[in-house]
Amino acid sequence: QVQLVESGGGLVQAGGSLRLSCAASGRIFSNNVMGWYRQAPGKQRELVATITSGGSTNSADSVKGRFTVSGGNAKNTVYLQMDNLKPEDTAVYTCYCRDILSEYWGQGTQVTVSS
Repeated sequence: QVQLVESGGGLVQAGGSLRLSCAASGRIFSNNVMGWYRQAPGKQRELVATITSGGSTNSADSVKGRFTVSGGNAKNTVYLQMDNLKPEDTAVYTCYCRDILSEYWGQGTQVTVSS
């Protein structure tokens, strides 16, 4: 059974930084994509950033230049460094993993940015 465990959320002032971590346990194929989605109150879930096991990254335009995704290697971990946070970044951030068999989701961690 695959589990994704996130850590690192919290409350921060606008302009501050947070680092999210996600560790996957269980059987995951080495050819995979890991990353982060977020969902703000009253809004649809949206992609934040992903990284493949080969190191290719993808991120939403709204976070480019501020957020950096890393990891995605054979250790099945993924990180999200979030800098220059804005109040509109407030959301539940959820770790995601997709391999050739299935996709997996973490429980989510709250990120709140105060103005």
